[in-house]
Amino acid sequence: MRAATGNLDYVDFLAPGVLAQSVLFVAIFYGISVIWERDLGIVPKFLVSPTPRTALVLGKAISAGVRALSQAAIVYLLALVLGVKMQWQLGAIVGVIGLVLLGAALFSTFSLIIACIVKTRERFMGIGQVLTMPLFFASNAIYPTSIMPVWLQWVAHVNPLTYEVDGLRTLMLAGGASVLGLALDFTVLAVTLAILVMIAGWLYPRIAT
Repeated sequence: MRAATGNLDYVDFLAPGVLAQSVLFVAIFYGISVIWERDLGIVPKFLVSPTPRTALVLGKAISAGVRALSQAAIVYLLALVLGVKMQWQLGAIVGVIGLVLLGAALFSTFSLIIACIVKTRERFMGIGQVLTMPLFFASNAIYPTSIMPVWLQWVAHVNPLTYEVDGLRTLMLAGGASVLGLALDFTVLAVTLAILVMIAGWLYPRIAT
């Protein structure tokens, strides 16, 4: 396993995956807040404002990203206690913050899209729980993609979580190296987020109907 993880200790290899997991688990259920806002009559007030729908969606995505930073702080503290070999350069930390914000914004927007489609808390929670574990396990969070079956490698490479973990592993760990390329990691997350924001902006008015 050590050779498969690029000569990193497995605990070190796992730390970025734990951070990505915690961000995913928080963000994927963020859409339920929109259902609560609909039930409280807040969404119709947003919809009659001149604010672009995509701006409303993006604001919620940024909010989820900021909340996820607390998860990053906790994981960093635990990693320090466990003796994980971390990078502490300012540029690396800023990069980690950027990835956490992008990842949380992406999955919270995906969550918002689901909420706009299903419209009820019960259906939303069921779908969220169904999606969470496949997204996590079909990624490089707990094992390298190189040891996966070929079909699962294909799934992992269309999973945005894979790119978030790859970037986190590169920036968090001393001696960490990107498998996919750091520029590709940021690009995939940013482009996917932009697409999801546009879709969510189009669907957002439907939550009120």
